[in-house]
Amino acid sequence: MVLATEKKELADKLVDCQKKLAYSFKNIKLLENALTHTSFKTPFNPSNERLEFLGDAILGMVISEHLFKKFPDYSEGKLTKIKSVVVSRATLAKIGTEMGLKEYISVGKGLKESTSFPKSLIANVFEAIIAAIYMDGGLKVANDFILKSLKKEINIVCDNKHDKNYKSILQHYCQRQQGYIPRYKIIKQSGPDHDKTFEVVTLINTVEHCTGLGSNKKEAEQVAAKKTLEYLAVEIE
Repeated sequence: MVLATEKKELADKLVDCQKKLAYSFKNIKLLENALTHTSFKTPFNPSNERLEFLGDAILGMVISEHLFKKFPDYSEGKLTKIKSVVVSRATLAKIGTEMGLKEYISVGKGLKESTSFPKSLIANVFEAIIAAIYMDGGLKVANDFILKSLKKEINIVCDNKHDKNYKSILQHYCQRQQGYIPRYKIIKQSGPDHDKTFEVVTLINTVEHCTGLGSNKKEAEQVAAKKTLEYLAVEIE
């Protein structure tokens, strides 16, 4: 009786999730797999880690192609900057949260009792769902789902409405938590003088963290600072 009830609850959950995604699966096991965290996996229902791996690659390709065609005059550095924000864990977690994915994710008892899910978990589920849709319906369907889901975020980034002073945020965090002021080191310059791309790395107490690309040193430092904040799991919203 308990097993039958659990199966009914799962079936209802999957039906409701498909409505939120605006996509009906031919193979519903793909969606169930995409929603299964490693803490809940069984021999009959593996975790979503493999789908997450595939979804990450598909997401990167779709967004890269979209930006490449949408902005034919943008340099590689500028396209990379936009893409890095659009496909960031923070952005994917935001989209996944707005979709209400949390209520459909199957997790172990420890996470289920937690007051809030890690943002990275929701972002990973979103990527796994992308792969599940791709496996179920093909690249065009996955492409349409990605662009529809991220359209608003792409426009925000392209209009520069997402900009924050990430260097300042990182500096305050490092001073407060570690007693150090982060520094930035140029590790590469490429391109002609009129269209250069700079790559810098963040240094915190001489330890190298994340790198950033930009059309000038300041822009590259902001990207590196933002990626470092995400790596350190610092709240920047």
